[in-house]
Order: sequence, then structure tokens, then C-alpha cells
Amino acid sequence: MREALALAAEAAARDDVPVGAVVIGPDGEVVGRGHNVRERDADPTGHAEVVALREAAAARGEWRLTGCTLVVTLEPCTMCAGAAVLARVDRVVFAAYDEKAGAVGSLWDVVRDRRLNHRPEVVAGVLAQESARILDRFFAGHR
Repeated sequence: MREALALAAEAAARDDVPVGAVVIGPDGEVVGRGHNVRERDADPTGHAEVVALREAAAARGEWRLTGCTLVVTLEPCTMCAGAAVLARVDRVVFAAYDEKAGAVGSLWDVVRDRRLNHRPEVVAGVLAQESARILDRFFAGHR
């Protein structure tokens, strides 16, 4: 999570919402990294999780990320939660809850929907205060 927080700070420095993500492989190595690039790339799918999942899939040479853990500083939205399910990650770990758009327990619970064929384990609240501070600082400067 500390690496994901550092990536979130990079996003903030580039004037993008400070969210960072890493994908940890089965052996504990980081196989994918990402931070929000929506503003930089003018890309609505440029979320930290999507960037990290793409990098992990490229590094592993396959789209199935079985055995991997997605670690992210903010609760994933519906798109990112869906991407985690479709990538078959074993676990989603996140820091701060997102009461406005979260899809891993707050507003929706995409990853634990029993109608889907894959449901990752969820670990929530890891270093949540640190993540919330980064987000609060960013948005205070944009109001």
C-alpha cells in the first residue's frame, strides 16, 4: 500500500485525482503499477487500477491475473471493480472508502456479486487515513 500511496502522490503532482494502484504477483513481487492518468491522457478509462492491471497482464503475458492482488488507495469504482473481476485477481485491497462511487462495498458491491463467476477476496481500510489525507489535500486545493 505504501507504493500505491507514492503513486497517488505522483498523480496529484500531475494534477490528476491522487489514486495509485499496484498489482502484486503470486510470489509477492509488484508486476503492475499505475496512477490516475485521466487528465494527462484525456482518457476516461485512465484509472490507476486499469493502468496497473494492464501493466501486470503485459508483464505476465496473459490477461488472467490469477494469484495476484490488486492494491489501491481508494475503493474501486464500478469500472475498476469489474476489471478486477474480469482479470480474475484473487484479492482486492484498498485504503479509503469512496462513499460517492465505490463499488467494493460502499455504493455497490460488484466484486462480491454472487451472480458473477469470480469473486475476489476483499481487504478494506489498509492505511485509509493516509490515503484520505492525500485526497483531502488535493480536493481542498481544487475548490
